[in-house]
Amino acid sequence: MQMKRDGNKSPKEEFNSYLKYSGLGLQLLLTILVAGWVGYKIDGYLSLKFPAFMLLLGLTAFAGSLYQVYRNIRKD
Repeated sequence: MQMKRDGNKSPKEEFNSYLKYSGLGLQLLLTILVAGWVGYKIDGYLSLKFPAFMLLLGLTAFAGSLYQVYRNIRKD
């Protein structure tokens, strides 16, 4: 077991932080992509010329994902 010096994190703790935040970034990206794709399919089903549902669902997913990232960062 390594001792922490001067408040520095051990290599294992740093690696876990990288994994945590890269997972959050991947979650943000996939959530927006899936919501945009579902909105695209709804727009196609309703034969809309303007991608209203794609934008609505994509922006909602973006806002929700950013809130989730904020909560996780604040928890630390």
